Amino acid sequence: MLSLALSRRIARPQLAAAVPAFARWYSQKTFNTDGERVIYEKLTEKFKPSELQVEDVSGGCGTFYQIVIASDEFKGLPLVKQQRLVNQTLKEEIQGIHGLQLKTIAPK
Repeated sequence: MLSLALSRRIARPQLAAAVPAFARWYSQKTFNTDGERVIYEKLTEKFKPSELQVEDVSGGCGTFYQIVIASDEFKGLPLVKQQRLVNQTLKEEIQGIHGLQLKTIAPK
């Protein structure tokens, strides 16, 4: 019912124009801390992941991060080597934190 009511109020050209604007807004990544942004950018540049989640789970003080990354770069590599690649990429950042929860995924 709601979609029918909305479609009557919004002309089709207006609706078509609104969808891309919403998609751009929705797809923009927001970061709670600068550390999340730095880690996200480094991993994106190095691995071009199909999925990447970086979260400061220390309450914003930057001492513990949770990372989930899926990348074709990990195909055929054992889990230990996948995680070693991520650790090498974040070598500078890891020196300043106390903990890192890391999950790497090789897409099928």
